[in-house]
Amino acid sequence: MSLFGLIVVFVCVWWVVFFAALPIGVRRQKRVAEGHDPGAPAEPMLLKKALWTTAVSSALVGAAALLEATDITNFGAWFIGLPS
Repeated sequence: MSLFGLIVVFVCVWWVVFFAALPIGVRRQKRVAEGHDPGAPAEPMLLKKALWTTAVSSALVGAAALLEATDITNFGAWFIGLPS
C-alpha cells in the first residue's frame, strides 16, 4: 500500500473510532443555563478521546499494513480484485 493509501485509510479509521468513542464517559450538566442544550455534556474530554483514538487507529492501520506487507493477506485482491 502506498503512503497516500495509508494516510487515507488512517483518516477514515480515525473518524470511525472517534465517533464511536464520543459517547463514552459522558455525563450531562447538573445545572443548565438558559439557552444551553440540556443534553450537552458537562465535560466532553475531547483531547483525551482524540489521543486514545489516535493510538487505537494507529494500531489498527499498522496491523493491517503489516499483514499486507508480509503477504499474509492481500486486501487489494479481496476487495478490489487486483492480482496478488
